[in-house]
Order: sequence, then C-alpha cells, then structure tokens
Amino acid sequence: MMQKIRAFWLKEKIMTNIYAIYFLEGGIKVEDGCCYSEFIKDGNVVLMQSTGIKDKNGVEIYEGDILKLHAIFLAPDDKIGYLEYSPKYGYSIIFEGNRLYRQEYWASTNKLNYEVIGNVHENPELLEDV
Repeated sequence: MMQKIRAFWLKEKIMTNIYAIYFLEGGIKVEDGCCYSEFIKDGNVVLMQSTGIKDKNGVEIYEGDILKLHAIFLAPDDKIGYLEYSPKYGYSIIFEGNRLYRQEYWASTNKLNYEVIGNVHENPELLEDV
C-alpha cells in the first residue's frame, strides 16, 4: 500500500494531496503534482499522514483531522477531538482536557461511530471548547 500524505500550505492557506517528496541536500522538497512545489523550511508547509482508515462517510482520516465521535462508553453525547500521532500510542484522538482516546480503541470499533468534520488548520473554530 502506498502511503498517502497531504500538506497544508501556510502562506496560501490551502490543503493539497502530496504527489512527491524529495530528500535533497538542501532540505526536503514537496510537490502536489499540480500547483505547489516548495522546500519545507521554517514551518511553511505542514505534512499530514493518512491513517488508512475511513470514517462513516468514506472520508479518509489524516493527522490533524477533527473527528466527531458518538460512543456510549465515552459519554451519551457526541464528543469532538482532533487526531494526533505519538510514537507511544499511535494515532490518538485528543479531547477536552488533553484526554487521549488511543488508536487501538477507536480504530477497532465500528467505523459508524466517528466522522471527519474538519481539520485543525482550516477549521480551528471547531476546537474552541477542546
């Protein structure tokens, strides 16, 4: 399986899928195969890796995505959190108060329990309470 990566271009404030990554002597260059090609420097591009998992609507879930979960064992109401990767826990959903919902739990449950509703770069207002 080929790994999917997307990028948020901070200056342009646009999200694109990455077509190629080049590891060069001067740094890392990324291209989206269409319009954007740039060296990554000073935080000008944020790369996000796909989890390989899709939500209830068939939308692929990436790092930085904001998810709405409905899981009775967490609470009777829907919860909103964002996806973050850590070497210790894998892809975890971070909720209010920095509570973690580890990948081993959310990725193995029925996919109808979660839905991508945005991402931390384009929709930060969705996380105001988180």
